[in-house]
Amino acid sequence: QVQLVESGGGLVQAGGSLRLSCVASGRTFNIYNMGWYRQAPGKEREFVATISRSGGTTNYADSVKGRFTISGDNAKNTVYLQMSSLGPEDTAIYYCKVVVATPPYVYWGQGTQVTVSS
Repeated sequence: QVQLVESGGGLVQAGGSLRLSCVASGRTFNIYNMGWYRQAPGKEREFVATISRSGGTTNYADSVKGRFTISGDNAKNTVYLQMSSLGPEDTAIYYCKVVVATPPYVYWGQGTQVTVSS
């Protein structure tokens, strides 16, 4: 089992920045990928960014490239999402997602609300 705790969400004005954190605990030795997804009101959950545990390979959704940066601290079992130049379209609940290798399984955090006012 892996437990995830997210933090860092809040209310910010358009053009502002926020940093989200997700701390994993439990059987963290088996994690090979961590990432962020988001779900806006009335929309489906969508991919934001991921980072591999080994090597730090990152991937981003086109909508956040150049504005968001994902990073990880393996020693702390933590993944971060630095968000800049936020706009109202970024308003959503942001979920941390962790993928473990053996056996393959996906864990989700409880979500943290990000609200961007125009």
